[in-house]
Amino acid sequence: MVGKYKVITLCGSTRFKEDFLEQQKLLTLQGYIVISVGLFGHSGDEEVWTEGTKEMLDDMHKRKIDMADEIYVINKNGYIGESTLSEIKYAKSKEMPITYMECPNEDDIT
Repeated sequence: MVGKYKVITLCGSTRFKEDFLEQQKLLTLQGYIVISVGLFGHSGDEEVWTEGTKEMLDDMHKRKIDMADEIYVINKNGYIGESTLSEIKYAKSKEMPITYMECPNEDDIT
């Protein structure tokens, strides 16, 4: 928490860029400090796919989770990819609250 504001980190596939932007806006208006992704590799930011960059961004996102009070998972149509699942497991290991955009299938997040 920073002052009276909870910090929330957005997690999910970068193919859902518009959903990231919409949730960032909605959560900000609800009084959260929102931490999001820096690049949208699955939505056109080709720099993600240069050698070592994806790994760096995945590690960096875990540090963003470290700075948060909770995470918000953008799982449009129930989709949770490998990187997002890793972030969910990381947040669970820290006993951090997790909110999902859509109700998840338990088999997809265990």
